[in-house]
Amino acid sequence: MSYLDILPLNLKVCLFFTVLVIPMSSHGQNNPTNNPPNVVIINVDDLGWADLGFMGSTYYETPNLDRLSRESMIFTHAYAGAANCAPSRATMLTGRYPMTHGIYTVGNPDRGDARTRKLIASPNAEAIQDSLYSIGKFFVDNGYATGIFGKWHISDDPAIHGFDVNVGADHSGNPGKDGYFSPYKINLKAKVEGEYLTDRLTDEAIQFVEENHKNSFFLYIPFYTVHSPLMGKSELVAKFENKEGSKGQDNPVYAAMIESMDQNVGRLLKMLENLKLMEETIIIFTSDNGGIRATSYQDPLRAGKGSYYEGGIRVPLLIKWQGHIDAGVEETIVSQLDFFPTFRELISPGSKLKLDGESLLPLLKGKKMKNRDLYWHFPIYLQAYDPKLDGARDPLFRTRPGSVIRSGNWKLHHYYEDGGIELYNLQEDPSESKNLTLINPDKASELLQKLDSWRKATNAPVPTTINPAYDPEFEAAEREKVLAKP
Repeated sequence: MSYLDILPLNLKVCLFFTVLVIPMSSHGQNNPTNNPPNVVIINVDDLGWADLGFMGSTYYETPNLDRLSRESMIFTHAYAGAANCAPSRATMLTGRYPMTHGIYTVGNPDRGDARTRKLIASPNAEAIQDSLYSIGKFFVDNGYATGIFGKWHISDDPAIHGFDVNVGADHSGNPGKDGYFSPYKINLKAKVEGEYLTDRLTDEAIQFVEENHKNSFFLYIPFYTVHSPLMGKSELVAKFENKEGSKGQDNPVYAAMIESMDQNVGRLLKMLENLKLMEETIIIFTSDNGGIRATSYQDPLRAGKGSYYEGGIRVPLLIKWQGHIDAGVEETIVSQLDFFPTFRELISPGSKLKLDGESLLPLLKGKKMKNRDLYWHFPIYLQAYDPKLDGARDPLFRTRPGSVIRSGNWKLHHYYEDGGIELYNLQEDPSESKNLTLINPDKASELLQKLDSWRKATNAPVPTTINPAYDPEFEAAEREKVLAKP
C-alpha cells in the first residue's frame, strides 16, 4: 500500500490540481538568490494534522491555506519535536533535542495522581537557558530584523533570545480565561475594545513587515489560537452551528477559530504579495503539536496532543518560496528540528553551529535527502485529557515515561514502567492499531538497539527510581472507574 492510498481525498485533489496548474520546473536549481531570503514562520497552537481543508477536512474552512498549499511543498510526514507546547517550541527554536534545553513538558513532569505513577519522573526545565543559541539570535547575527507576534512560552522574555520586536509573547501558555477578546490576560493592551487576539497579532505582524520590508526580516507568528479556551467570533460560530460535521470534526467554536486563523493568514499573504516580497520570502506554515482529540479527530492517525502516537506528533507543514521551490506533495519524513539547519545552510553555510536536525535545502531544491531516523524522548508523565477519547495506551495518561523511534515506515515505542514495546508499520497501519512486536521480533530488536544507542549518545535521562507513593491496586481501581463513566 502506498501512502498516497490513505491520503485524505482533498489532499489528493490538491496534488492533482497542483500538477495541472504549477508544472514541475527547475526553479530550485536555476534561480539561486543572491540575497538571503526573508523568513516567515506561522506556528499555530494545537492545530491537528487533519484540521485543514487541504489535509482532507470537509468541516473546517481554510480557503487561504488551501490556496497556499497549491503553491507550496506539502509535507505529509512532518513531525513536531515533542507532543505538547513548550518542549516542541524549545526544540524547534533551538534546533536541539530536549536533552540540551531540558524541557520535556509544560510545568511539572509528574502530572496525574501520584498513586498511579510507578516511577519518579525526570526533572523538567521551565525555560530554555539564556546561553542557548536560538533561531532569533541566529537571524540577528546575520543582519535580520526579528519580530515575534504571539505565543513564546519557553522563557519570560524573547528579547534575550534575539527578538527585536515582541507583541504578546511571554511565558504564557494560553491567553487565559476569556482571553481571546480584549481586555487581554497576556502582556498586550487592546487598541479597540473587544478586539480579537488573532486579528490583533496579525495587524502587528503586518506593520512589522511594512516597516522592515526593505531589509531582511524574520517574522515569527506563533498564534495563540487554536489552543483552549475555545473562543470564536459569534458570527463564525453561528455559521458552523448550521453546518453538518463529520466524525470527530464538528465543534463549531473550534471551526470558527480555525477560520479566523485562516483569514489572518490570508491577510498576511496578501500583504507580502502587495509588497512584491513573495520571491524574496520563505513561508513556513505548521503547528506546534497534534490537536486535542476530544476537540477534533485526526483520523486515520491515533490519539492527539500529549501522546506520542501519530496524532500527537505529526503536524501539517507547508513551505513556499516562490520561484525557488516547486509545489507538490512530499512524503519524505521531516522534523521541525530541520528548520534551523536549513536556515544555517541557506544563510550562513560556514557556521559550525551544532544542531540535531538536517537541512531540508536539498529536498527543497528537488533532490533526495539521505535516509535517517527520528527520535522522541519523554521521561515524564502527562495525565489524560479525556480518558475515553484520548486514544492513548491507557486511560489515565496521555504519556507515560518512554521513547519512540521512527525508521522508514517502522515506528517503535518503548515504555519504561513495564518495559512495553510496540512496533507498527505506518505505511500499512497509520492508526497504530496492530502491534507487530511478536510477529516481527527482529525488527523490534533492531529498532530498540538503535533507540538505546541514541539515548546513550544524547545522555537521555531514563527514570528508574520507584515512586514510593505508587499503589498498583489504586491504579487498577482508577482505570476501571474512568472506563466505567458514561
